[in-house]
Amino acid sequence: MDFDVGARLRAIREMHGLSQRELAKRAGVSNASVSLIEQNRSSPSVGSLKKVLDGIPMSLADFFSMEQAPREQVFFRAEELVVISDGPIRYAQVGRDLASRALQIIHERYEPGADTGQSMLRHASEEGGVVLRGKLEVTIGDQRRVLGPGDAYYFNSRLPHRFRTVGDEVCEVVSACTPPSF
Repeated sequence: MDFDVGARLRAIREMHGLSQRELAKRAGVSNASVSLIEQNRSSPSVGSLKKVLDGIPMSLADFFSMEQAPREQVFFRAEELVVISDGPIRYAQVGRDLASRALQIIHERYEPGADTGQSMLRHASEEGGVVLRGKLEVTIGDQRRVLGPGDAYYFNSRLPHRFRTVGDEVCEVVSACTPPSF
């Protein structure tokens, strides 16, 4: 894999909150020099790159050895979903670490007769979902409704709630919860 000097310089400059002009001024080079390097339209000599990096300040060794942040995964194959519950009720979450996330998306699968339990659930978030197939009885507080394909729910999860499959068909739902609390 080729090392992208321009992209690395831009990322480091932005990480330090510097504009191209500010970095050029600090390094004693022209703004055009910084711009051409970042666009990979100019391949700087070691001396030129060192001079630009002195404006940050950063050594050449640090520039070339610094770990580049891994690209954030934005697409997930079915087998990459994280199974957080398996059995009569299966929850498969989109993404692994949700610590810095505001939204949790789950593909839910309820076997016939599956039930989240007599004890109602409660947690500090909001959630919603759309039934893809089957029938799901959703109880929220004192309200109860059987939902079918295309039907949806959305509520404050602090309210006591429960989900139960109705009939002998598997029920599938795609749901979202914010903030993640499951």
